[in-house]
Amino acid sequence: MAFEQDTTLVPLWLEQLLNINFFGVCRVHADAARSECNMYCLDCNVDAFCFYCRSSRHKDHQVIQIRRSSYHDVVRVAEIQKVLDISGVQTYVINSARVLFLNVRPQPKSGKGVAYICEICGRSLLDPFRFCSLGCKLEGIKKNGDASFGLGGGNGALTMDTTRRLAQEGLCEGSTQDMYPVAPPPPTSNTRRRKGIPHRAPFAS
Repeated sequence: MAFEQDTTLVPLWLEQLLNINFFGVCRVHADAARSECNMYCLDCNVDAFCFYCRSSRHKDHQVIQIRRSSYHDVVRVAEIQKVLDISGVQTYVINSARVLFLNVRPQPKSGKGVAYICEICGRSLLDPFRFCSLGCKLEGIKKNGDASFGLGGGNGALTMDTTRRLAQEGLCEGSTQDMYPVAPPPPTSNTRRRKGIPHRAPFAS
C-alpha cells in the first residue's frame, strides 16, 4: 500500500529537502566568495541556493542552512526544531553546536554489545534514540505511523509537550550537563571548631 503523506505528520517540504544535493556552486553567483548552495527555503520548497540568493529572493521567508560534517549534510538543532518535531532522532555536538543528520550514512552492521541502534538502518547510536537521521524517521513514519514531525497547533511554534520531549532527549542547545546541572555538594560543617583563647583585660595600674 503506497504511503499517503499526511501533512500533520510530515510537512510537504521535508521529502524535497532530503533529496536535494547541497553545496553545489550557484549558477547566478558563481564568482562570489559565498556561492555554495547550502540554504533551503521552506516557503518556496524548490532547490538549494546561496547566501546572496537568500538576500535577494528569500529575504522574508523561512530559511534553514545546511552544514557539512564528514561529507554528510547536517542541520543545527536550534534551527530545525522550530519547524519540525525531531524527537527520537539522535543528535551530536559538532563544533560546539548540537546538530542532526539529514539522511542515513553507510556503515558496517552494528556488532555485539551495541546498546542502541536505529530502527530503520541499524546504525549504532550513542543514546537511546529511535532514528539516526531525519530520513530514517521519515521511513519510520511511512512504515509504522507511530511518530510525527508535526509540532501541533499548525503555527510552527513548539508546544509544551514537544519542548518537554526535547529537553528529556537532550535536543536543546548545549550538553546534557548544561541542562541537568549537578547539584553542588552540601557545605561541610566543622563541628569541632576550636574557640579562640580568651584573653584577660590588662590590669589597671
